[in-house]
Amino acid sequence: MLSVKDLDLDCKTVFLRVDFNVPLDENGNIRNDARIRAALPTLEYLLDKGARVVAASHLGRPKGKVTPELSLKPVATRLAELIPQDVVSSPDCIGGQVDCLKQGLGCGHVLLLENLRFHAEEKANDFEFARALARRIDYYVNDAFGTCHRAHASVVAITQFVKKAAAGFLIEKEVEYMEKLVRAPERPFTAILGGAKVSDKIPVIKRLIDKADEILIGGAMAYTFFKALGKETGLSLVEPDKTELALSLLEQAEAKGVNFHLPQDHVIAESMSATAPSEVLLDFPVPPDHMALDIGPRTVDAYGDIIKNSRTIFWNGPMGVFEIAQFSRGTDSVAAAVADSGAMSVVGGGDSVAALYKAGVQDRISHISTGGGASLEYVANETLPGIEALSEK
Repeated sequence: MLSVKDLDLDCKTVFLRVDFNVPLDENGNIRNDARIRAALPTLEYLLDKGARVVAASHLGRPKGKVTPELSLKPVATRLAELIPQDVVSSPDCIGGQVDCLKQGLGCGHVLLLENLRFHAEEKANDFEFARALARRIDYYVNDAFGTCHRAHASVVAITQFVKKAAAGFLIEKEVEYMEKLVRAPERPFTAILGGAKVSDKIPVIKRLIDKADEILIGGAMAYTFFKALGKETGLSLVEPDKTELALSLLEQAEAKGVNFHLPQDHVIAESMSATAPSEVLLDFPVPPDHMALDIGPRTVDAYGDIIKNSRTIFWNGPMGVFEIAQFSRGTDSVAAAVADSGAMSVVGGGDSVAALYKAGVQDRISHISTGGGASLEYVANETLPGIEALSEK
């Protein structure tokens, strides 16, 4: 895989795939510009080397239709505030007018294309759409790790229509840490998985059974495993059609000698509400009118001890409904434990990353991934379509 540093960039036109899928408020204002800032090292490097930068991203889910409230114009405005150069905002991402803007772009300047997903061909990985994106482009640089698990036109097909394709600094860093996880993790290797659904994490659980020493399960997904074990889970979120699979995963872990941990106690309430009285349940059954919403204090201590003795940690998914204070202790405690461990730690997924910032420990994590879904798929498959496209080129 080529690095952006391997390219002769002087006055070359570079298509830079970035992830500017930023959260917007109801007035179209950017609520958090972290994804824009994450792209700045690669963007500034390209500009310093005199490249003509054609930046491209998606925003939201316009479903292949022009959706004005999902325009990248606010992103262009914010980007222009963060770099010394002016940013030209394009009315579309392909077409004659866009080609003219590319041709007229000065060396060391930026053109930001309009939302790629205004065209259904983007998600379809359409080759003619990719060819149009690549028109008047010399080199392709991908710095959008969060989209690399998607075989989309601006991620995969476009590499067929440029002279060279390379990784930006953000992708290089992501791949460096992901490779440490999947190739040669220092042991003990602990994986911490939470969130709502087992089905979201089946491939990664299967892969981690082959790689990890300890797997810690939290969040609502734990109760599908408990249901599979014949426990009464009350109103807790369960995927009934995944119980046989959950049981199979437990059996696979036991056969491989992997310690597969489920919560030992539970914080329960009648509803997922900040005003609902909560209590700690030490053992099953969960009352039929209650649901489990966080791991309990005994589990917090047990998981903390395992994390403390780990040398490699991968964490994706909260331990409970951490947005509500009384159900946040499990997630907050895991965040603190991972930060205190001294292990090589990789954390991905919006909720897990939010928990790090909430706890103020983000600076003590080895690597915070910019792609929750992409990091899961990388661990599961040991590569991604977007990374493969760069490697093949």
